[in-house]
Amino acid sequence: QVQLVETGGGLVQAGDSLRLSCAVSTSILHMGWFRQPPGEGQQFVAAITRTGDNTVYAKWVKGRFTISRDNAKNMVWLQMNSLNPDDTALYYCVADIVPILPTTSAPRYWGQGTQVTVSS
Repeated sequence: QVQLVETGGGLVQAGDSLRLSCAVSTSILHMGWFRQPPGEGQQFVAAITRTGDNTVYAKWVKGRFTISRDNAKNMVWLQMNSLNPDDTALYYCVADIVPILPTTSAPRYWGQGTQVTVSS
C-alpha cells in the first residue's frame, strides 16, 4: 500500500513563498503534484521521474515552482515562489508506476492534500 503524506500548506500573502513536502512510503515511483482550486477540477502542477533526472511543469507555472526529490529520504518537495491568489488550491502529492505528464488526468496514488491559500 503506497502512502503519501503532504505537509507545508498554509495562508500566505501574494508574493510569498511556500515549500510543500510529501513523505512517500516508497522511492520507486514517479512523483508529482496536482492541485484543485475552489470550484474547479484537479490540475497538473509538476512531476519528476523516479530517478529525478527529468521534471516537467504546467505552462502556467512560468518558472515559479520547483519540484525535487530525495530518494534516500523518500521525500518530494514543491518549492513555490511568487505566489498569487490564483494559486489558492488544495495541493495533492501524487505517484504512479509510469511517468506523470501534463496530460495525465488520474495518477494512481494520491495523498490527502494540503491547503494553500494566498491572500492579495
